[in-house]
Amino acid sequence: MNKKNVLTKENRIDYGVILPVFILCIVGLVSLYVASDQNPLTSVNPWKDVLQQGVWYLVGTIAVVIIMHIPSKWIWKLTPYIYGAGLIVMGLLVKFYDQAMFDATGSRNWFRFGSFTVQPAELMKIAMILMLALVVTSHNAARKERTLKSDGLLIVKMLAVTIPVLLLVMLQDDFGTMLVFLAIFGGVFLMSGISWKIIIPVVAVVLFVGVGTIALVLSDGGRELLKDLGLFSDYQFARIDTWRDPFHDVTGDSMQVASSIMAIASGGMFGKGFNTSEIVVSVRESDMIFSVIGENFGFIGSTFVVLLYFVLIYRMIRVCFDTNNEFNAYISTGIIMMILFHVFENIGANIGLLPLTGIPLPFISQGGSALLSNMIGIGLILSMRFQMTEE
Repeated sequence: MNKKNVLTKENRIDYGVILPVFILCIVGLVSLYVASDQNPLTSVNPWKDVLQQGVWYLVGTIAVVIIMHIPSKWIWKLTPYIYGAGLIVMGLLVKFYDQAMFDATGSRNWFRFGSFTVQPAELMKIAMILMLALVVTSHNAARKERTLKSDGLLIVKMLAVTIPVLLLVMLQDDFGTMLVFLAIFGGVFLMSGISWKIIIPVVAVVLFVGVGTIALVLSDGGRELLKDLGLFSDYQFARIDTWRDPFHDVTGDSMQVASSIMAIASGGMFGKGFNTSEIVVSVRESDMIFSVIGENFGFIGSTFVVLLYFVLIYRMIRVCFDTNNEFNAYISTGIIMMILFHVFENIGANIGLLPLTGIPLPFISQGGSALLSNMIGIGLILSMRFQMTEE
């Protein structure tokens, strides 16, 4: 390989995506150490958690490198099989879920293999993104002239991909993950080229249903109706009550969010310093890890982390617009929506802006399945630019 080709290939590696992900991973290891070391509820060696997460970072990095080298045409051919396998595995969870995790979280979304747990829904996010991208691209290629009828058919096809996933997630009692799948669907739906004559009424209906649901949740009769329909459970109403008033029950349902808000607020502008924790926050190593950043590194450190996410999202949007491959464009759209929703919901829940749904913070929260899913997404984003050297 001559020098010109090497330089060309090097230029195809998007360091604007790699650098923020790398820094976020470092922040994750530092924050996890603090969360484990300063947790009065357990006596776990913090280095054990850090080492285990480090292994997942290594696995994720290997996945990124491998995926970068997979041609888009191979991904296209494999997508139906990946999606189908994902549905089968998600279906198995209905029967063979981990009982201990169900008792702890109320969700049937984990398999257990010895001391390791796996959450298939996290990897299913990537499978659904790929399948939606394939369906939209195939539909648009077959119908060059867009009509309301063809757009309606496209919506039916997209729903056919999405509804089975949503049903399986609902059977697992994981409302937060279901919202992520809806966000992915919404992003691809808006970018699919469907006429605004359809999009505007659909958005209006979604807003109407959303406002109507909120109105029902805020009334006693409405709550009974939602419970009878099986759409909401008591713990979900408790989380909504906590969102409305994070300090209404600081020794009970709202303790987690109230403690997180106080921890972040106590960090002030510059934080209390590394490995300092004066406020106990439960599940701090995963769902509430942003409270570690806020308390230890203050407003400056928290803002830095948020800016890293903005840089990452911006670079991924650039890839979405720069790619000349429609299939890749829809994949990047789905990945952007997945990561963006995770960031917005997790940080929003930590500061009391949004209801708590148990969604991890990308690349920072403890958890191998979520991390691997995000790293696979980054690998797909990087491959879109890297594969240009092969074309």
